[in-house]
Amino acid sequence: MKNRHPLPADFRRLWAADTVSQAGSAVTLLALPLVAIGVLDATALEAGLLVMSEYLAFLLIGLPAGAWVDRLRRRPVMIAGDLGRAALLLSVPAAAWLDVLSLPQLYAVAFGMSVCTVFFDVAAQSALPRLVDADRLADANVRLEATRNITQVGGPGLGGALVGALTAPVALAVDAVSYLLSALLVSRVRRPEPRPVARPGRSLRAEIAEGLRFVLGDRTLRAITAASAVSNLFGTLGAAMLMVLLVGDLGLSPLLCAAVFTAEALGGLLGSLLTLRVAAAFGQGRAMCASVAVSGVLWLSAVPLYQDDWRLAGAVALQGLGWTAFMTFKITSVAYRQRVCPEALLGRTAATFRFVVWGAMPVGALAGGLLGQWLGARPALWIGALGELLAVLPLLLSPLRTARELPAAPTLVRS
Repeated sequence: MKNRHPLPADFRRLWAADTVSQAGSAVTLLALPLVAIGVLDATALEAGLLVMSEYLAFLLIGLPAGAWVDRLRRRPVMIAGDLGRAALLLSVPAAAWLDVLSLPQLYAVAFGMSVCTVFFDVAAQSALPRLVDADRLADANVRLEATRNITQVGGPGLGGALVGALTAPVALAVDAVSYLLSALLVSRVRRPEPRPVARPGRSLRAEIAEGLRFVLGDRTLRAITAASAVSNLFGTLGAAMLMVLLVGDLGLSPLLCAAVFTAEALGGLLGSLLTLRVAAAFGQGRAMCASVAVSGVLWLSAVPLYQDDWRLAGAVALQGLGWTAFMTFKITSVAYRQRVCPEALLGRTAATFRFVVWGAMPVGALAGGLLGQWLGARPALWIGALGELLAVLPLLLSPLRTARELPAAPTLVRS
């Protein structure tokens, strides 16, 4: 096997920052809904509104955020995002201690977190190609996804233990500390970052439009974006109701709820480690199509097995295997976008993708809450899982269906 130089030290610092913040976020993944459902007795619709708030900023400010990030140095943006998220999370245990915690505050915290995450994630994805050579981007993304899933293996279990021992609001303080540590690690990235070149006479609207044309003007990028959006729309529809089903309908303990997320993380970890081999064996385009199709079938098969008996183990296993299959699509698509995008458009490309893809998530969460309130949590899960199967259609209608290697970079069209 060909020897490869280790990835740069600055990437490893960014990698470490992402790892510790993801570890805390894995605790919040369980703790925040438990605050709403277990402490404040949220209904299915109210739980759906909370999940919607967690992603709403991607829909409201996703596009201008990319243009703003392209005008700024990325490292200060990431540090500000981490500090903002830490402050927001610390407000929850503080309000609980003062006995003034309410659902409106949780909605405000979730929305504020989403605003900070928009800027942090766009800046981080834009910074990565400056820290890693183009031919190592897939390798770097595999490592990022692998460690994210490793932290998510232990995170929900730790979250369940903390919720059981210290209550859900206090468990959120752990995540706040992780964001403070992440900010410290990001501040230690040493590679000089020149100030972006000013573009006099260029309006924010024109710069946003340039990013949109780049992403949506090419068949391959357009297909990847559409597939991701459909998957997120229906995936969030179901995810918004999963905790309602597990906690509200089935009455499962926090530790058993954590098992679902731990299985997802283990499956994602295995999938991230297999991604490069799967893509090499089947070809990148065909592997991406199979990845989305197989994961959709596995997630659909899990829905009837979410019960308060031995069948729960089968649901947990299928949920995890679904993420094993899906990681090939997730990692390959991100690496492709980073590889083909001109540096001047990195922020806007990431923001355009997240506006479309993550912007579908608050819509899915709201739909899940409404369907859960009207039909019940399990029927809403069925609708979400069936909708996931549609995500493969944009890929099958694109050149990816038969491609072994992904196409070259699309042509940049300037206004």
